[in-house]
Amino acid sequence: MRLKVIIGSILIIGFIIFGAYSFIESNVKYATIEEAKKTTKKVQIVGEWVRDRESYYDTRRHQFIFYLKDDNGDIVKVVHQGAKPNNFEIASHVVVKGRYVNGIFESQEILTKCPSKYQSADALKQYQN
Repeated sequence: MRLKVIIGSILIIGFIIFGAYSFIESNVKYATIEEAKKTTKKVQIVGEWVRDRESYYDTRRHQFIFYLKDDNGDIVKVVHQGAKPNNFEIASHVVVKGRYVNGIFESQEILTKCPSKYQSADALKQYQN
């Protein structure tokens, strides 16, 4: 009987720790590029893909590399660990989650805002042209 209580208590404590860790990891603050440079914490940056700068997928390292410009006009090189999202080219805005390290924003997650879901048909035609 006492062994069951101990095992049950350990499982409950384990679930509480896992839940707290998951909550802290998912609670990521929005920041500008300038703010991301000043912190070592994980942040998320909203911006636009800089299309006139290089962007490519490194197949050896499985990294997608591109440049992002935030609303203040600051530009940062983003190295994403993973593949390029399918709708990346048509996205009106991009959100990257990660950390700024040694002049590069190391992204673990990319979210794209698809213009077709949030804009009128006329605005969508402008993106397609």
